[in-house]
Amino acid sequence: MNRCTRELSRCRRLASLVLCTSALLGAFALPAFAQTDDVVKGHVRPFPPGIQRGEMTVTQPPEITMNGKPDRLSMGSRIRDTNNHLVLSAQLVNQQTYVVNYLRENGGPVHQVWILNAEEAKIRLPGMKRSFFDILSGEPETGGATPAQ
Repeated sequence: MNRCTRELSRCRRLASLVLCTSALLGAFALPAFAQTDDVVKGHVRPFPPGIQRGEMTVTQPPEITMNGKPDRLSMGSRIRDTNNHLVLSAQLVNQQTYVVNYLRENGGPVHQVWILNAEEAKIRLPGMKRSFFDILSGEPETGGATPAQ
């Protein structure tokens, strides 16, 4: 004994119309434009004072080699990739040697690491010697950890 058949059918039609409309709008909506890594590639990040430059290879976390010598990452160390995203040291095991800026924890293990992009690697740190390749490239000597902003 259904007393409200007209009311129920009207509600069902309205609900199905709303669902179909939202499905159509969702299907034809413009795609969301996510931030891509291409925007950040030429960017030079600001680095804190006291950074050092080196070549790092992760052998077996927390063990690394810095400039060809055995070294160690501190507990809670942070590694940032070229796009400034945090990276786990286990993701970098024996992949390649990276040119990095790094900070030590009170003269002990390496605490913060920034993997450098091409633009950042060109910037010489204060007190860094010019290499043979820098002299051949003919680039003027520039100092400072960060470009003028």
